This record gives sequence, C-alpha cells and structure tokens, in this order.
Amino acid sequence: MTIIPDFGNDESSDRKLAIICSKGNLDMAYPALVLGNAALGEGVETHLFFTFWGFDMIIDSRMDNLKFSPAGNTSMHLPMKNREIRIPQAVMPLPGMTTMATKRLQDSLDDLDIPPVREFLDQIVAAGGQLWGCRMSADMNKVDMDDLYEGVTDIINAADFIELTDGAQLLFI
Repeated sequence: MTIIPDFGNDESSDRKLAIICSKGNLDMAYPALVLGNAALGEGVETHLFFTFWGFDMIIDSRMDNLKFSPAGNTSMHLPMKNREIRIPQAVMPLPGMTTMATKRLQDSLDDLDIPPVREFLDQIVAAGGQLWGCRMSADMNKVDMDDLYEGVTDIINAADFIELTDGAQLLFI
C-alpha cells in the first residue's frame, strides 16, 4: 500500500526543488528520499536526478540491495542512548563490516517504520514527484529504461535537467 503524506497544505506552491542523487550507498539514498517526500508534502514541485553511483537507486536489479559501508565514515558509532561508542577506522575495511553496518542501518530504519528505497520511491511518484535518470550514467552502466525502476519518468542529459528545473532550489547529495 502506498502512503501519500498529507501535511495539511491544500494549496499548490510555485516552489520547485531539484535533488541530484550522486551516491548509491544506503545511507546516502535516504536524505534525498526524505527531503523529496517532505517537499512534495508541502506542495513543492520535486524532481530527483540520479547520476553516477546514485543511479543504483533506480536500477531495478540493484535498488533493493544498496549497502552502507562504514569504511571512511569517521563519525561511525554504535547508536546508544546517552553514550557514544566510536568504532575505530582500522576495523572498518575488515570482511563483514559492510554487511553488519548495512544490517544495523536497515534495522534502525525498520524500527522507525521508514520504508525501503523502492517503497519510498513509490510514495514519491504517487505524490507527483518526477524521477530522472542521467543519460551519461545510463550509458556508463549500459542500461536503458527497461532496466530501471518503473516510476522513472525518462533518461535525460544534464543540460535537459538544468533546463527542466530552471529556478529550482538545488540540492546535491
């Protein structure tokens, strides 16, 4: 079931938000999805442009298996109330750490009833958000529209996205 947020904003806005999704890690997918969903709830015209590794968020065969790599994340810590236990960077590249970190992040998201990436994209599309694939990234990944999540509007080049989102507030994630 797709849930469309209602923030009590009955009037349409002339505001426009363009979010460029450039990273395909699980922890980098959610900022764009949360902000895009919130903007739509406020009546803001919203466009998400998936480029480089962010393209993994809309490739149908990859989007349900995004990972969270703790390597290089200097703020990585175990989520505990009133305490902070930092994990040393030296152990982050060890085998199994990405699997463990991904599982912990997914469990935290589940505990907060935050939907998986595919369901979040379903909500964004149902609320009127537009999803755009980057032409160069599609060519680099050797994919076309048949390989993408069904809610993607089209694959366009960067210049077309800039033209389409003229006057928009721009976020690069």
